[in-house]
Amino acid sequence: MANVPQPVNDNTIKVRQLSHYQFSWVAGEPGQNGVYTLQLVLDEGAWEEVLTLTADDADALQDLLVNTKDVHYDIERRTLMFGVTRTGD
Repeated sequence: MANVPQPVNDNTIKVRQLSHYQFSWVAGEPGQNGVYTLQLVLDEGAWEEVLTLTADDADALQDLLVNTKDVHYDIERRTLMFGVTRTGD
């Protein structure tokens, strides 16, 4: 039997499913670039994360999020994982 730390709680779950997301843009100082953020709502609100993005990253991520049904986020590694493929497919 696996040695699972007890109790299992929100802080022990490391990979969560993306439920909703929201892009935001914050204006910079005059003459400076603004900052994009991406708010991730994970497991129907059990966890949230906010990422700071470049304009290029925001554009690429929006394309991936629109076109991918299953997205997961690894909290410790701060990694978005796109799609789930059954082995053998």
